[in-house]
Amino acid sequence: MEPAKQPSNLKQKALVGVFWSAIESWGRQLLSLAVFFILARLLGPETFGLVALASVFLAFLQVFLDQGFTQAIVQRQNLEPEHLDTAFWTNLGISFILTILCFSSADLVGHFFKEPQIIPILKCLSINFIITAFNSVQNALFERKLAFKTLAKRSLLAVTTGGIVGVTMAFMGFGVWSLVGQQLFNSLAGVLVIWWASDWRPKFRFSPKHFKELFAFGVNVVGMNIAYFISRRSDDFLIGYFLGSSALGYYSVGYRVFSILTELLTSVLSKVTLPTFARLQQDPERLRNALYQAIQLSSLITFPGFLITSVLAPELIQVVFGEKWLPSVPIMQILNLSGIAYAYFYFNGSVLMAIGRPSAKLAIDLIQAMSNIIGFAIAVKWGIVAVAAAFVIRLYLMAPVIIWIVWKYIRINLLTYLRQGATSLAATLAMVVAILSIKYFLSSSLSTIGILSISLIVGISVYVLSIVLIAPKLLRQIVSIVRPIQQT
Repeated sequence: MEPAKQPSNLKQKALVGVFWSAIESWGRQLLSLAVFFILARLLGPETFGLVALASVFLAFLQVFLDQGFTQAIVQRQNLEPEHLDTAFWTNLGISFILTILCFSSADLVGHFFKEPQIIPILKCLSINFIITAFNSVQNALFERKLAFKTLAKRSLLAVTTGGIVGVTMAFMGFGVWSLVGQQLFNSLAGVLVIWWASDWRPKFRFSPKHFKELFAFGVNVVGMNIAYFISRRSDDFLIGYFLGSSALGYYSVGYRVFSILTELLTSVLSKVTLPTFARLQQDPERLRNALYQAIQLSSLITFPGFLITSVLAPELIQVVFGEKWLPSVPIMQILNLSGIAYAYFYFNGSVLMAIGRPSAKLAIDLIQAMSNIIGFAIAVKWGIVAVAAAFVIRLYLMAPVIIWIVWKYIRINLLTYLRQGATSLAATLAMVVAILSIKYFLSSSLSTIGILSISLIVGISVYVLSIVLIAPKLLRQIVSIVRPIQQT
């Protein structure tokens, strides 16, 4: 038997990257979800709220760790060994500074939030900055080579290790420290695996010239990370400060399910799009077509995934997490309504970064961050449901601005861009109608788990059948895309 041929062109390499990115992302998130379910059963809302509150400060410091060097290494066409060494030692030096800063500021942060219980949590998790600094350059090199198979193995082993530690500690009665142990061992296992898999080792050298070259690109990424922090964490900050750790616990569980779905359904492709788009930056027509295809593929799984979770949120929460988490139901339902927009907008940043326009991506992120924090600040006095609604409303109100910025730089055809998700949307609406009908007619005669099971089976069947009826050519296109992956 002849050995399978290795992919020889960019499209095949990208598709193989998508496959292994899916293995990594779905495997990691499914494992995380299983651990999350167990821990949610064993621990209460206040426990999750305390860790979420500590994470607000930790995430802010994390913004300044990488300096955008990872993305700069992936995007840069001419990469020299001095770039890698400089990036490594810069990240490691900053990580020590952040660890000291986090440890020394823990008391101040605890008193500010009126939650002294987060002080030892912050001090313990501060070591995570040093641990994660050891994997950024190796991670960037594997992404640059589209070697997502190695990253998948590393990620799955890390999540498994962290999950085993967290669940074991929870069963032993360690409470909130179960979540702390899970995070630390997850990071440590990831670093050990990626160093074992990588043949690159840093040399003891630092080049100011190469630092400037990386920083010229990376400074925009730092700005994006700050904007993302404000956009993503301002709701946690305001809820934790004004409503307390228990309310934040309910909100964080609803948001955690949403973020896991985002990772499962959307970011699989996004991890591959930056290095793929970067290689097409000199060919605008191919770049536009690659963006269209990414949106079309994403919408096929994103639309039904988000909306089926929204419709079945009451049953999912009750069956998986337990009745004590029912206040998280409306959070899940509302946040998942943003799934349609995510299918379109998740790749815009990759396009702008790939063509060397990080300032445009930064502008989008800053606009979204400021509009988010304004919306959250207004909504928080009405509770956690209003905060979730503010997030979704802002996302759709910003859609025209985001589309215009992308059009400005790569001249997308607006109609072609928008119609990429038309088939998926029609099939998803048919699925939603089928599920709502089952819940309406059978809810009084079946158990919650029965309703959930039947709704999932019927909903998925209706969705697939709708795709077959509406766009049979699309299925053949998917088969043609998948076939090269089978050769690996």
